[in-house]
Amino acid sequence: MMRFVPIAALAVSMAAPAAAQQMAPADYVAAAGASDLYEKTSSQLVLQSTKNAKIRSFAQMMVGDHNKSTAMVKSAATKSGVRPTPPVLTPAQNEMVAQLRSATGEARDQAYVTQQRTAHEQALALHQGYTTNGSAEPLKAAAAKIVPVVQHHIEMLQNM
Repeated sequence: MMRFVPIAALAVSMAAPAAAQQMAPADYVAAAGASDLYEKTSSQLVLQSTKNAKIRSFAQMMVGDHNKSTAMVKSAATKSGVRPTPPVLTPAQNEMVAQLRSATGEARDQAYVTQQRTAHEQALALHQGYTTNGSAEPLKAAAAKIVPVVQHHIEMLQNM
């Protein structure tokens, strides 16, 4: 399981400085899209194999909640004059998905929870950062609505 930690730590360490700076609206939309895509992709992957009811329930919620946040950001992007492009996973997110694919059983479940903690800390930094420093009001409003949802996910993950 230790091999999952360095990538997770790298992802969090890269998120904080980026979120602290002012981010262009299109960059925020792309980053939020990648974050949601990772959450949905990893959750759908773990749903294929997990026998853990708590993880199954959490993963199902991730798919639903991140579909909602994707729609919210897309709508706000349009109102902000930003044309949302289809989301693309970052190289680090692709690596995390590959790690999940190669893991099985409880090891996959553990890797999923570890990755979710990291991804949610990164998402929280992204959305809080845009809420504070963003320039497009509709996107700032969407980010502000997403923050408490991500915080709730983090609280749930602390109990897993």
